[in-house]
Amino acid sequence: MRFDLTDLRLFMYVHEAGTITAGAQRAHMTLASASERIRGMEAALGVPLLVRERHGVQATPAGRTLLHHARAVLGQVERMRGELDQYGHGMRGHVRLLCNTAALSEYLPDLLGGFLARYPRVSVDVEERLSNDIAEAMRAGAADIGIVADSADLQGLQTHPFRPDPLVLVVARGHALARSASVSLADVAACDIIGLAEGSALQDHIAQHARRAGTPLNYRVRLRSFDAICRLAGQGIGVGIVPHAAARRCARATGIKAVALDTPWARRNLLLCVRRAEDLPAYARQMMQYLLEAAQPPRPGAT
Repeated sequence: MRFDLTDLRLFMYVHEAGTITAGAQRAHMTLASASERIRGMEAALGVPLLVRERHGVQATPAGRTLLHHARAVLGQVERMRGELDQYGHGMRGHVRLLCNTAALSEYLPDLLGGFLARYPRVSVDVEERLSNDIAEAMRAGAADIGIVADSADLQGLQTHPFRPDPLVLVVARGHALARSASVSLADVAACDIIGLAEGSALQDHIAQHARRAGTPLNYRVRLRSFDAICRLAGQGIGVGIVPHAAARRCARATGIKAVALDTPWARRNLLLCVRRAEDLPAYARQMMQYLLEAAQPPRPGAT
């Protein structure tokens, strides 16, 4: 059995992408070359690694075992490269970061800019997912760092406080609910909802809790940013649910009022999570430390 790092990396990409075509693109290969490599791996092992279906592929039990070892081997290679690079021209590497919608929209852009400016030889791959999906991916070793809501199942992961991130209802200042100290989902059920676009991790999170509460949401329009939701809410088009940080930032320009949501899942915090900090490549540990230092409250008297 002779697998090289290219084989292992290709198989990981195919599994994560769900198709051989997309995995080949990520590995910068032609479809024919990628298919031939995977067939060669299966021939060497004498067992199928993938179940080929009409709309994609799924790993077989043997494929899942290979994936586990591939991630371990590639992770060790990345750690070795990161540590050895420190003896040359400085760290050089790639960090895979998974985060939920709020982290991606409200906190990470500025932090990533600062980190990348400080470490010009490091690149970062950022992907938005639901917090529970991030936690599962982190346990499987599919990413280096995750930023999730504290409602996720974080068993088996090391976690660190990142940011408080409560969700609030945003309404026009003249809206009937603007006079309320707090509202429940039942209070919102009769309102037109301004939501995030299909595929948004946060909107999926909100929709899941609405279904569990038996409170279907009546979407009037779905947009791609918190700023757009706040602008339309301020015009009285409907109401929206956004992180408090976004509502505070947009309040003056859009004429909205933020109202607390009286439900436990809205009172959340963001956490940074990793499998084991000591197993991260050196450049990923640098990024983790940078993000955690930025999450600390300023010292008294600091500007």
